[in-house]
Amino acid sequence: MSFAYPWVLLIFPLVVWFALRKSSSIGLTVASLGQWANLNKGRARFLWLLTALELLFYGGLLIALARPQARSSESDEEAEGIAIELLVDVSSSMDRAIDLPGGGSKTRMEIAKELMEQFILGDGERLTGRSSDLVGLISFARYADTRSPLTFGHKALAQIVGNLEIQDRPNEDGTAYGDALTLACARLENLDELKSLNAARKLAKIESRIVVLLTDGENNSGNHLPLEAAGLAKQWGIRVYTISLGYEGGAQGIDIVFDESEVSTAELVLKRISDETGGVFRRATNYESLKSIYEEIDTLERSIIETRSFEIVSEWYWLPLTVALLALSGRMILQTTWLRVAS
Repeated sequence: MSFAYPWVLLIFPLVVWFALRKSSSIGLTVASLGQWANLNKGRARFLWLLTALELLFYGGLLIALARPQARSSESDEEAEGIAIELLVDVSSSMDRAIDLPGGGSKTRMEIAKELMEQFILGDGERLTGRSSDLVGLISFARYADTRSPLTFGHKALAQIVGNLEIQDRPNEDGTAYGDALTLACARLENLDELKSLNAARKLAKIESRIVVLLTDGENNSGNHLPLEAAGLAKQWGIRVYTISLGYEGGAQGIDIVFDESEVSTAELVLKRISDETGGVFRRATNYESLKSIYEEIDTLERSIIETRSFEIVSEWYWLPLTVALLALSGRMILQTTWLRVAS
């Protein structure tokens, strides 16, 4: 608690002196001199109440004029978010096993789901989560399927990711990431229309748009070629990060590929997509390398957060002013009734 004008309180000693000096001349109005004999046992004993209420009035009034205030510091974070479309392969080949750190194995699908959930929500250690970002999910096998539109509801999205299943119907198996990428780009491009129609503050702050494409094979289905989709991404300013999962040639771990002779034909297409759109291509062969790739993307694509600090001032003058007015009212009532005085 502090005061805007603390110097006002310096007047209080003068007010006390004045009120006490004035109280020495206060007396009761009585009908006859004979009544003075019993005044020490009657109302005269309470004359001090008038002085006390007067002091309370002046004290409360001075405190109110000094403007007591309670101050607290607050900070507000405003983030410029990113719109992210996650594309994940659910074809039958994603059922193959990948080694885990410390031994054991899981399927490519299980590992992909686990790490995508961590990418969205964070893992409390290496991945921070995408709390300020708009995130959507598209899966693909023979056909591309929107599993979740772009949303800020990350917990619900993580549940959808956890419920993804490998496509086990032969007539729907395949890899159509060209269609999935085209669909993702169209949804990100339409984000501008959503921003104009929706006044939501968080949506208006979305400036950057990216796609994270995870696949373990080459495009062999669908109506759109991958490089055709990459052309749309480039035209609309969308960066595409491509991940080849489970490649069995070369060293185990994360590969940063610079020489096109080092990649397969399928991976060459993925690399060209990322090169054309300003993203990066990475190859992952185990759990740790895939997590490292998501960490890299997490670091490269961060929301811009502005922190504004401000002070909240609460005015409390009304409390002493209320006390002062009650004291004044009480004194006036007593002075004109039970303790009617003569000066």
